[in-house]
Amino acid sequence: MKFLSNLSVNTRAWQLLAFTALCLEFSALYFQYSMGLAPCIMCIYQRAAIWGIFFAGVVGSLGNKNIVLRLIAFSLWGLGAIWGLLIAIEHVEIQSATLSFLYSCEIIPNFPSWAPLHEWLPSLFEATGDCGDINWQFFGYTMPQMMIVVYGGFTAALVIILLARLIDKRKL
Repeated sequence: MKFLSNLSVNTRAWQLLAFTALCLEFSALYFQYSMGLAPCIMCIYQRAAIWGIFFAGVVGSLGNKNIVLRLIAFSLWGLGAIWGLLIAIEHVEIQSATLSFLYSCEIIPNFPSWAPLHEWLPSLFEATGDCGDINWQFFGYTMPQMMIVVYGGFTAALVIILLARLIDKRKL
């Protein structure tokens, strides 16, 4: 339990979180630009959630000894992991609906007006695909189904580390 608790104050653990998220981002760019798979709006939202996890890792690696920065890092991690999981689940529902042609997804992301990521970085956050299209599978699982596993892992890791920290130290 002590090992898990100490991960939240370990710079390498936070760097691993950031590195993992960055690898997922590079994978998404590979799928988009090398394999020609156009990201839909749900993919773009999931991509934004991964960036949230990446920034959690960066903040955590720089400020893991400071309680305020650590809480910000945990918040970013939780927001990215849980929001990404919910979006991936919704994406699977869209793709698996019997009448999937009735579902349509937006073309322009609904980012906050103070952060129009699709305008600032269109190569990363511009949606050009259709949410109902299934253009890639791995062992019979679609991209959003795989992302449920990824976000589920990020969420589970967060919960385990927070619980270990609370049990061991009675504090975050």
